[in-house]
Amino acid sequence: MEPAALQLPSWAQVSEKRRAHIARVTALLDRWAAEMSLTSGEAQAWHDAGRLHDALRDAPEAELRQMVRGTAFADSPAGVLHGPAAAARLEREGETRTGVLLAVRWHTVGNAAWDQTGRALFMADFLEPGRGFLRHDRGFLSSLLPRDFDGVFRQVVRMRLEWTLREGKPLFPESIVLWNSVSGA
Repeated sequence: MEPAALQLPSWAQVSEKRRAHIARVTALLDRWAAEMSLTSGEAQAWHDAGRLHDALRDAPEAELRQMVRGTAFADSPAGVLHGPAAAARLEREGETRTGVLLAVRWHTVGNAAWDQTGRALFMADFLEPGRGFLRHDRGFLSSLLPRDFDGVFRQVVRMRLEWTLREGKPLFPESIVLWNSVSGA
């Protein structure tokens, strides 16, 4: 049984493996929020962004494409559609917190317009302890985050861009703008 604090929306489409990832991301965000003494409103935004970011991760591509039709994401690769689709669904259901919507919408690509919620989600999604790569490095960054939020963010953006390039995947314009915004370029 899923804890009440992690109740996913009725429209969520996630596997058990994805549900576990969502729980780890949300727990990490909750831990950081407590260690950074965020206000209850900020902490709730971080929690909700974590809880909702992958709510449609396992939805069929055709369904996701339908949800983002007519938006800037209409021609995006399948792997990035779940965030924009979830944000669109949240907006239709009345979500008004811009930070949460931007965080969910752009969490796979990055966005320079993010507030702290978007940046925190981007880092938690990458640093969550269930991922198998660079465990020591990612664990160190995760522990450092409450004391050096901006420094860790810059490092995570760099690591994600390096991975994208190493894997031969395309860079999104938003990812480049995000890097330029944190690198001083």
